[in-house]
Amino acid sequence: MAGPIGQGQGRLSLATWIAAALVVSALLIWLATGDGMLTLGYAVGLAALMAAGYAFSRMRTGPGEAAFAPPDWSVTVAAIEQSDMAVALTDRANRLVCANRLYGDWFGIAHAPPNLDLDRPSLERLVRAAREAWRDGTSSVDLLEREDGSGSWRAETERAGRGDDYLVWRFTALTLEDPVARFAEWITGPFGAVLSNAGIETAIVGTDGTIRAASAGFAARATGDAAATLAGQEFVAQLRSDSRERIYFAREGQRGTPQMLIQVSLADPDAARPARADEAPSLMMLVESGIGIGGGWEGVGQAATPQLEALLGALPLGLAMTDRDGRFLFANEAFLRAAEIEREGLPSFPSDLVVREDKSALADAVRRFARGSIASADMAVRLRHQPDEPVSLGLAGVRGLGEAAVLLSLVDTTEETRLKRQVAQATKMQAVGQLAGGVAHDFNNVLTAIIGYCDLMLLRHTPGDSDYDDIQQIRANSNRAASLTRQLLAFSRQQTLRPEVLQLPDVVSEVSQLLKRLLGEKIAFKVHHDRDLGPVRADPQQLEQVIVNLAVNARDAMQARGDGTGRLTLATRRVTAADVRKMGSDIIPVADYTVLVVQDTGGGIPAELMGKIFEPFFTTKEQGKGTGLGLSTVYGIVKQSGGFIFCDNLVGVDGRPQGARFTIYLPVHGGGAPHEPRPAPDEPQATSEWSGGGRVLLVEDEDMVRAVAERALSRAGYSVTTAVDGEEGLAAIAEGGEFDLVLSDVVMPGMDGPAMVRAIRKVRPNLPVLFMSGYAEEQLRSEIDLADMHFIAKPFSVQEIGDKVAQVLGAVHR
Repeated sequence: MAGPIGQGQGRLSLATWIAAALVVSALLIWLATGDGMLTLGYAVGLAALMAAGYAFSRMRTGPGEAAFAPPDWSVTVAAIEQSDMAVALTDRANRLVCANRLYGDWFGIAHAPPNLDLDRPSLERLVRAAREAWRDGTSSVDLLEREDGSGSWRAETERAGRGDDYLVWRFTALTLEDPVARFAEWITGPFGAVLSNAGIETAIVGTDGTIRAASAGFAARATGDAAATLAGQEFVAQLRSDSRERIYFAREGQRGTPQMLIQVSLADPDAARPARADEAPSLMMLVESGIGIGGGWEGVGQAATPQLEALLGALPLGLAMTDRDGRFLFANEAFLRAAEIEREGLPSFPSDLVVREDKSALADAVRRFARGSIASADMAVRLRHQPDEPVSLGLAGVRGLGEAAVLLSLVDTTEETRLKRQVAQATKMQAVGQLAGGVAHDFNNVLTAIIGYCDLMLLRHTPGDSDYDDIQQIRANSNRAASLTRQLLAFSRQQTLRPEVLQLPDVVSEVSQLLKRLLGEKIAFKVHHDRDLGPVRADPQQLEQVIVNLAVNARDAMQARGDGTGRLTLATRRVTAADVRKMGSDIIPVADYTVLVVQDTGGGIPAELMGKIFEPFFTTKEQGKGTGLGLSTVYGIVKQSGGFIFCDNLVGVDGRPQGARFTIYLPVHGGGAPHEPRPAPDEPQATSEWSGGGRVLLVEDEDMVRAVAERALSRAGYSVTTAVDGEEGLAAIAEGGEFDLVLSDVVMPGMDGPAMVRAIRKVRPNLPVLFMSGYAEEQLRSEIDLADMHFIAKPFSVQEIGDKVAQVLGAVHR
């Protein structure tokens, strides 16, 4: 560019232009008309008009302002000429009106802002700034760049001119500081000397691997001359490594101190894309990893290995070290315990700890971390002694520790695994229990019908009839099936319990004679009781079933040993809250307990079966000799009574099992003394005095159960009205039916029994209700919560349903 644009030439004054215009116009009039007077008059009038206009314009022009004077761009250019800032003026059409010399050097006069030779994001920012300046008066852009990166600027623009018809653009070059130069200045100065005194030598290495700057200490170690210039030399040429990959200065060799190399990238941390290691210069730091001993040098790893092993051995985390060949060097006790190899000792390789399928993956990982850069990661492996439970094994590459190349970490998850198994077992037992409860409920409806029809048939047959014995056999088998459903309900904790406050030794005493007959003469039976036992609240009949089931299982285990001899011990113990707190159990809440211990001298329970013994239908007996519901029933009764049951094996001094032990914790009942002893089973119970007829509303969705109950009550003299669901039963009340009792099932499709009774109580608040269900009475009472509510459990006989209805009506009309 030859010079700044906008420099005009001298302009004629306004008066000269006016005189010339007057002469030319008068000459044209004279040539056209030829009349001198007309021409003279026109000239005089035009002169007067121009003089008046000129005078008027002078009146409107402020002091010092030239009226209608065109801008003198030469003065403007002189004013904006600067050596460090490019300035340009554009009009509303974005045309370049004026610019200084630096603008032309940077952008050229062929381009007017905002249409400059910039990359697309910068161009968009500049266009947006122009719009903001025309709208708001000013705007700015912090960063403008070219596509090739040859320049960076900051721009400011503002609106100017009498009519705000121009934009003034100011561009300032951005000078980005070179971080490499800054770091080079540091490490070659006093800061580098301080690092050298601390045993840290530094150098800056470019992307091509050559040294760009080095500290005096680095130069002295590499060449022997602190003032030597290493710029342009290969960085790796100054170093050597031995067979163990320890790094030394090449000049010193293995006589020198092993060095730990740390590479720090000098890439811009704020860059949009992080630079790779080969795309930016690096700060190389060589840290001494050795100490002087006797005038020589020895690797810190070799000198500090015993101290390191002592430190790792004191840590609770399982830690081990291997060399670069993958061989174990050391492992602390926590690592051996976590890998379950305390007795076997440490094997040669980490791959010896895992199952065959994980060996190659672990070996490859150890070799990779031993020979690669310093890094850490976790991998899931299955230990040889725990093939079903994956564990997390941590690996970390280390340097400067002598032989050690990889650090392995393994957490002892024995307790965590045990808790996980307990949670999984409890979840499975709960799911199976819900299923068992549902099956038992539906099966009870079937058994109710079978037993009821058997009772009705027996009323028409007498002993000696050809069908009498067959009917009795059907009824006996139905009662046996009913006992199985009670066991299912006990397992699912939905059995109807009749808890009492009692002393556990009393229950043991009542069942002892039965146990002696069950055990036989070859098995000794011993009973021990602690003093000051607290009372418990439980169903005595169910506790007897618990004791009998455990005793029968113990008898079978002892008879399976061959000679059939053994010893069964029942003991009751007092466990206080302080004792529970000392146990540190996560399962048993801190409280006072009365404990029942059932211990035998059989062969114990295999460890792999210990988690399955309480599952329903699981048995180790041969086919046809066990239902698999004995221990599951025990589990359900104990849990429903608010207690806890545990099983473990007794081991002798020789390590062989000497029997199994079941321990049952029942919480001590805090209110009231034990009830009086129950009447003997053969003592006749008091019957109801109710003998009159009554009107009964029978609501049952199962046809066979409804038919049996209707016939049983009709034979007993009751007037029975039946309904198949809650809506029909409610309709019978709404239609004016008068009833003395509502006999209803609990679970029915549509409106269930409790919902129907609540609606009936709104119009008949004193009408008694007798619910029949295969579910637990206490569970139903807690869920239903209705006053004057009675309950009969399915399956029931014809006699039982008649007696229960008579008992309820007798209590109401007493």
